[in-house]
Amino acid sequence: MSLMQKQALGNIRVLDMTRVLAGPWCTQMLGDMGADVIKIEHPSRGDDTRQWGPPYAMTSEAEVLEDSTYFASANRNKRSVGVDIANPDGADLIRKLVLECDIFVENFKVGDLARRGLDYDSLKKINPRLIYCSITGYGQSGPYADRPGYDFVFQGESGLMSITGERDDEPGGGPQKVGIAIADLTTGLYATVAILAALNHRNVTGEGQHIDLALLDCLVGLSSNQGLSCLINGAEPHRWGNAHPSLVPYQVFDTADGKVVVAVGNDSQWQRFCQAIDAKELARDSTFYSASGRIRNREALIAQVSSVLAARQTEHWLAAFSAADIPHGRINTYKEAFAHPQVIHRQMAIDVPVDKGIGSVRGIANPIKFSKTPVHYVRAPAKLGQHTEDVLSDLLELSADHIAGLEERGVISCQTSKKTLQEQS
Repeated sequence: MSLMQKQALGNIRVLDMTRVLAGPWCTQMLGDMGADVIKIEHPSRGDDTRQWGPPYAMTSEAEVLEDSTYFASANRNKRSVGVDIANPDGADLIRKLVLECDIFVENFKVGDLARRGLDYDSLKKINPRLIYCSITGYGQSGPYADRPGYDFVFQGESGLMSITGERDDEPGGGPQKVGIAIADLTTGLYATVAILAALNHRNVTGEGQHIDLALLDCLVGLSSNQGLSCLINGAEPHRWGNAHPSLVPYQVFDTADGKVVVAVGNDSQWQRFCQAIDAKELARDSTFYSASGRIRNREALIAQVSSVLAARQTEHWLAAFSAADIPHGRINTYKEAFAHPQVIHRQMAIDVPVDKGIGSVRGIANPIKFSKTPVHYVRAPAKLGQHTEDVLSDLLELSADHIAGLEERGVISCQTSKKTLQEQS
C-alpha cells in the first residue's frame, strides 16, 4: 500500500486557486491528510505572501529560501503550477485540470472567475462531481459582496475586537485585534470541515456542490456564548482583558517575580484553590461559595487573591496549583512554548524535506492525530512553478514541446521539472 493510500484523503485531488492565508490554510490541511494539492499561481508573481518577508524560510543546511515564513506556514504538501488564467490558454488549462480533480478552492473577488469561465456554474457542466469552495470577505451575495478586505477588517466588523483588549477603565484599555490572523485561520478550518462534509454527500449521491464561505460570517459564527448572550439578552458584551465575564478567578495574576494564569471553573475547584493559597477565610466566606457569588463580588475577591499571590514566587504557585489539581499555567513566549515538555512530546515542531537534497524546512505540525491514517509531511513549500511540467505532462499528457511553447508565450512558468531533478540527483 502506497503512502498516499494510507492517508485519509489519499484518493482525492485538489485544485487550489487561493492565496494569502484563509484558502491556503484549508488546502494545506487537506494536503496534510493526503490529498494531492495542485496550487495554481500567477506565473511570475505567485502567491502574494511569497514576498511577505523578512523573515524568510531557511533549510536545516542554513540555505535561505526565496519565500517568506508566512508563505511557508500555509503551503506545505502542495505542488506549485504557474498559470496565467487571464490568458485564454491558461484558463483552458484550468478547465482541463478540473476534469482530473475532486475539489476546487478559490478566493477571488466575486465575479472574477466567472469572466474567465471558471465559476462554479461553468465548471460543474464539465465535472458535475466537483466540490467547489469559494472563500471571500463578505460572501457571494449581499450589499457588501463586492468589497475587498483583510483579516484585520473582519476582526473589527464582526464584533471580536469589541471584546478583545483591556477594559476601557484600565491603562491601555480599548479594542485590540488577536495576535494571529484569526479570521483567516477560522475560515480555513470551516472550509475544511465543509469540504469534507460535501465529500461525504458526494459519496452518497454522486453530486458535487458549491460552498460559499465568508470571513465575516465565520468570525460572527465564532462569537459563540458572547454573541448569543447579546442576541438573547440584548446586552453588549464588554472587554475583560485577561479576565473572564462568567468565571472568577479566571485571569492573569502578578506573583512576586512574574505572572501566572489561574482558571477556576467550578465551585469544587474554588475550594481547592483556596486551600492551595492557604486562604481559609476565603473558602469559608459564603459570599464566594457559588460561581454567581464570585461574579457579583468580583472586585472584592480579586483584590484579596491578588494580594496573596503577589507574596510568593511563580514557581511556588505552579507547584501548589499542580498539587491541588487547579487549571493553571505560565505565560510563555513562542520560543518557550516550543520548548514545553508536552509540546515536544506531541511533536508539534516538524521537519519537512526539501527537494534536491538540501535538507529540510522546520514547520508546525498539524495537531490532528489519526490512529489509522496519520498525517505525513512529504513536500516542503514549493518554489513558484516547481511542478508545472510534472502536472501538465502527467495529468494532461501534454508533450514537452507543447509545454515549452506555453512557457515561451508566458501562459505558464516552469521552475523545476522531473528532468532537471533527475539530472541534479
